[in-house]
Amino acid sequence: MEAIQSWVSEHKLTSIGAIWASAIGASMAYNTRARTLKPSLRLIHARMHAQALTLAVLSGAAAYHYYEKSCSKQEEVANA
Repeated sequence: MEAIQSWVSEHKLTSIGAIWASAIGASMAYNTRARTLKPSLRLIHARMHAQALTLAVLSGAAAYHYYEKSCSKQEEVANA
């Protein structure tokens, strides 16, 4: 788990891009069951779902970055 966490910490934008791409794929696969929708509408829905997930992941990444920064400041104060 720590190896994954360190990789994600080093490659934040790649991780977010991979999550976005997988969300588009998953949403497109889910929307194939809706036969009444046109393909263009399916793509629009998939993009909207992926954008919502990406915003949630970006918010989580910002919170993690803030948490990581505050923990490192606390360690510096404790070591001083």
